[in-house]
Amino acid sequence: MCYGWYHWHGGHMRVAVLIEEKCKPKSEAYDYLKKWAGSCGGECIKMEGDKFRILESACPPCFIRAKHCPGGAVIVINLPEELKTDMMHRYSLNGFRLFRLPTPSKESVIGILGPNGMGKSTAINALSGQIVPNLGDWRNEDSDWDDVIDVLPRGELRDFLCEVQKGNIKVAIKPQYVDHLPKIVEGKVGKLLKSVDERGVYENAIEELGIDHLLERELHQLSGGELQRVAIGATILRDADVYFFDEPSSYLDIFERMRVVKIIQSLAKKARIIVIEHDLAVLDVLADLTHIVYGQKGVFGIFTPARSTRQAINVYLQGFLPEENVRIRDKPIRFLSHTERFSEKGHELINWGDIEKNLGNFSLHSQRGAVHQSEVVGVVGPNGTGKSTMIKILAGQMEYDGGWVGGEASISYKPQHLDGEMDCTVQTWLDAEIGAKWRTGEFHVNVVKAMEVDQLLLKNVAKLSGGELQAVSIVICLGREADVYLLDEPSAHLDVNARMEAAKAIRRTMESNEKSAFVIDHDVYFIDIVSDSLMVFEGEGGLNGLATGPYSLREGMNRFLKNVNVTFRRDHDSKRPRINKSSSRKDREQRQSGDFYSYLT
Repeated sequence: MCYGWYHWHGGHMRVAVLIEEKCKPKSEAYDYLKKWAGSCGGECIKMEGDKFRILESACPPCFIRAKHCPGGAVIVINLPEELKTDMMHRYSLNGFRLFRLPTPSKESVIGILGPNGMGKSTAINALSGQIVPNLGDWRNEDSDWDDVIDVLPRGELRDFLCEVQKGNIKVAIKPQYVDHLPKIVEGKVGKLLKSVDERGVYENAIEELGIDHLLERELHQLSGGELQRVAIGATILRDADVYFFDEPSSYLDIFERMRVVKIIQSLAKKARIIVIEHDLAVLDVLADLTHIVYGQKGVFGIFTPARSTRQAINVYLQGFLPEENVRIRDKPIRFLSHTERFSEKGHELINWGDIEKNLGNFSLHSQRGAVHQSEVVGVVGPNGTGKSTMIKILAGQMEYDGGWVGGEASISYKPQHLDGEMDCTVQTWLDAEIGAKWRTGEFHVNVVKAMEVDQLLLKNVAKLSGGELQAVSIVICLGREADVYLLDEPSAHLDVNARMEAAKAIRRTMESNEKSAFVIDHDVYFIDIVSDSLMVFEGEGGLNGLATGPYSLREGMNRFLKNVNVTFRRDHDSKRPRINKSSSRKDREQRQSGDFYSYLT
């Protein structure tokens, strides 16, 4: 997407967005804009080579013409007039616009909550001094910090940027896509971490993160969860004034997530912390204050003032920002408070018992279990206890050494690690995998459109972001004809809204088609929304695993959370699950009653 133009009209800043993927040569939109280019005698709609620009000075007739461009190639957006003075950065005439910035606060963890593509990375680049905000003047290649500081009101953000201007702020950033690190850095974990230890806390850091057994391994030998912990370790070893953590919980189980929470909160006693986090349960317990960011992906992003994290999450789930009088979602995201979902089970589609599998030093065992028609089984447990291995066995992707798997069910499988190295469009990929099913009907509305994959059709697969690739892979998995659907970590790289839509899409598909699914995931919110029952894995990561259940959702959650020593309560207003602070009154009460996953408010 790219901006075309904006002007002021009726108290609003009006923005036109040109989606270049929908306006390529020989397309209906391309022919339409070519017809009207220069038609008014000016250059309101301008053709440059095989691309178009819609100028800021566009006359009313050209505005109307652009608005009626076919194929959804031009989108018109009205923004509040007060944002006129809040634009912090604009990349080009047709570039992304960022309004306002989050505020790093002393001795606090500041959270950022919102969809991908809203300018979170741009904000981090500005706060770290990597770019000087141009206040919307994209032609100015010599932006000056004085200009930025002059437009800001007195306060913590202005004071912070004054220190950035002086070069007094050191920054450490934990990147989002930790799975890309082996492509950038080579070497053994221990040597790499020692090389960045500026604080002299190497021994303490590896102990806190539980990565002492990884020190002699090469980076490319690590799993996603192991790479995440090493990346966090490399970040906290640096001596910085501000630490940015971009999705620190990805690939980690709940035990490891809580360990990282404690590490980051401890670091906040000496430095400013900003965390971008899509796991709401983790964000809730980690951040003191949270900024919501909203807008249109790839087009503009607006940071709201910080509010308490509990309030921010509830407002975000509701989908309405009262202070801004802006609705950011058509419908609220709701949680059940909680009746048992799955009282009447259909017939068994697949069953198993006494499965044994040995992989090097690791051994997997299973109890007996079965999945029934229309049942969604959430799969939870610590990293390295065989969840993916078990799913691969049930999917027929891996042989087993002992036990049995029964049933004639056909399988559709979405793996944990996705292959996006294809030189074709998303549309071509969908056609090849699931035929015309995705184009119309209930599946198009409830899955394709809900996951916003309809906006990616003309994009090259190799250029998809991690979240976009995940969304398309979920659509393909659910679009195949099968009896049982196996999805391994479908929430990975998805933002909060996309996670909730994915969970609902999985449930709707199983209910409407009377099919069944296994869903492996570490996001408790996601598991809560998607699951009828739970399969719980126990054991010691990398050494042994025991697959138990499926249990009812409540029984399974209680068993799982007791093993990882965490209790959840329900938020009084939103009914969402919330992690109790360790040793709090509520935590002690729930432990005493054995209610680790409360269904009560």
